[in-house]
Amino acid sequence: MAPILNRRQHELLHSLTLLCLFTFIFCLLQYMVILATHYTNMALNYIWIGFFLIGFIVALGQLIFTGNTQIFNDMVMSVFASAKTGFEVSLGLTGALTLWMGLLKVGEKGGVVAILGKLIGPLFEKLFPGLPKGHPAYGSIMLNISANMLGLDNAATPVGLKAMKEMQDANPDKDRASNAQIMFLVLNAAGLTIIPVSIIVYRTQLGAANPADIFIPILISTFAASLTGMISVAIIQKINLFDKVIMAYLGGLTAIITGIIFYFSGLPKEQITSISTFSANFILMLIIVLFITLAMIKKVNVYDAFIEGAKEGFNTAITIIPFLVAILVAIGVFRASGSMDFIIGLITKFFSWLGFDTRFTEALPVAFMKPLSGSGARGLMIDAMTTHGADSFIGRLACAMQGTTDTTFYIIAVYFGSVGIKNTRYSIGCGLLADLAGFTAAILVSYLFFG
Repeated sequence: MAPILNRRQHELLHSLTLLCLFTFIFCLLQYMVILATHYTNMALNYIWIGFFLIGFIVALGQLIFTGNTQIFNDMVMSVFASAKTGFEVSLGLTGALTLWMGLLKVGEKGGVVAILGKLIGPLFEKLFPGLPKGHPAYGSIMLNISANMLGLDNAATPVGLKAMKEMQDANPDKDRASNAQIMFLVLNAAGLTIIPVSIIVYRTQLGAANPADIFIPILISTFAASLTGMISVAIIQKINLFDKVIMAYLGGLTAIITGIIFYFSGLPKEQITSISTFSANFILMLIIVLFITLAMIKKVNVYDAFIEGAKEGFNTAITIIPFLVAILVAIGVFRASGSMDFIIGLITKFFSWLGFDTRFTEALPVAFMKPLSGSGARGLMIDAMTTHGADSFIGRLACAMQGTTDTTFYIIAVYFGSVGIKNTRYSIGCGLLADLAGFTAAILVSYLFFG
């Protein structure tokens, strides 16, 4: 009896079926993103569910249409392997996180946050013209930004919420975000960071030869994100960017960053990594000594301050175990099902068609996830380092992307939600523009330093 379909027709039907399947998956993924955008507080919940559902659907498709009976075994093995990895990484973080949180507490008590606040004070008075001179929100804004720059999240968030409340007191329309609140939120979302502590700690745990080698690339890319966010908001709000104070600050910082890029672009490839690693380690050691010296000058009990911060670091390391295990297991299922490879493959083909080098596409999931979920992006960063190696180009680029910006939608939900703002105006657009600039800069800088 002749077969109903010849081989060519069978292949065509198989291709059409797969196309319909992946179209459905793409629509489901888009729906998850839309839900996450509108219900930001539940973003990670939808993303976590999506990883499992999409992974299962793709695996089922492979079983039905390709006869791949191994796929579910691979997924179950990935679940247990990812859970083990999450626990081991979290446990290994304890020492490094205890160390850094202790040192940051020494710097905090030594007055580093206040010093940074004074340094950037004149710039912020120009960027927030809607606030009356001497308004109490200025102090909270400067402390928040300064704490974020040092990676002091525990100190930054309460002060940031206080700043939003103080700005809300001066806001004539309580349901609509004021200009000052939008500028503050976008600067927070851009996430300017001087010391990427958590990323260095993760790289240490995952066996990076020089965990701090991403220090300068992150500094450059996070500056690009912050500058883009600041300028975009300033243009909409018609803030005079040619004011001599603003020009002095932005011009000076841009000149420093440009000088760093120009210097490293002129070096042979083999020297870039060694010099940047030395520079990063020297700067970090200098910062540690500065923290201790300032604390001594203020007659702080440095040892007790270190122990106080170290206890917080230990508690943080233990607390994140279930969160890290949860997200790594979901990502493991998504990857083992072939879903991630399919998505990355499509992106790779697109950029290959445009004639670009496509190595960076393996790290793009971190960029896609970061505006929605910091925990999800961190899990993808760890997955990239575990899969490709902490010192691989992809591993380092994933770290640079993770450290470039903050979680835009989470910040919008927390900060605007805390004061009852319903109309966020153009804050999301400017925040995402800052994200795009930061991720683009991270890719370009990673090619310069590690490519």
